[in-house]
Amino acid sequence: MRLFDAHCHLQDAQLAEDRAGVLSRARAAGVDRIAIKGASEADWSEVELLVESDPFLHASFGLHPWSLKQRTSEWAVRLNALLEKHPQAGVGEIGIDPDPKGNQAESMEVQEEIFLAQLEMAQRWKRPVSIHCRGAWERLLDLLDRAGALPDGWMIHCFGGSKEVAQELLRRGAYLSFSGAITRSTNRKAAEVLPCVPEERLLLETDAPDLLPFGAEGPLNEPRNLPRILAHAAFLRGESEAEVASITYRNACRFFLHC
Repeated sequence: MRLFDAHCHLQDAQLAEDRAGVLSRARAAGVDRIAIKGASEADWSEVELLVESDPFLHASFGLHPWSLKQRTSEWAVRLNALLEKHPQAGVGEIGIDPDPKGNQAESMEVQEEIFLAQLEMAQRWKRPVSIHCRGAWERLLDLLDRAGALPDGWMIHCFGGSKEVAQELLRRGAYLSFSGAITRSTNRKAAEVLPCVPEERLLLETDAPDLLPFGAEGPLNEPRNLPRILAHAAFLRGESEAEVASITYRNACRFFLHC
């Protein structure tokens, strides 16, 4: 089986010392394509170096809501330049989060302004978008409606909302991506949502180095753990692992590579 990790952060400093090993272990596990999501101005250059060194790594660049206070006055100029330089790159990880890590984020007003600005860039450059949202689904739906069509596709990474929220997102054209969070016994929403996602809108991700799947060797998560997520997703959907692997690989190729 060939697997495509639709969202991770290989540029993270926690993985830097053994990045070659991380990639080797991923490929040994069948993960032969990986989408790396830039989350701050500080890590865009590392994402760029990684994807330029390996044709099976795919870049997205964006400002995550947790990193907005560290942005420079030139962030939009830099992001536009990266999107122009890398015609295959997506926009992400971007989004909104009312209770971010460390409670050091910008106000929701600023988050929404910068989120909309990045959606406009995706529209202008015709790029797929990777979106982070936690605890602000109604606001996200409103912002997406205000932004208008995103014809090159958009995904919700690490989806953890309800079945009703999933239906609203899917109605607007979303891809829903599921992480190691679905392997937790307390995650009842995943059991309700995963069977309802149309096969053409399903993606799988690790979000490495975060969200270590249940039972995986830690302390850091790696793309090699995607088969554990695949197995649980297949179980919850009542499908074979081979079926879900084929579906999600095809979807990720269409989303990121237009193939």
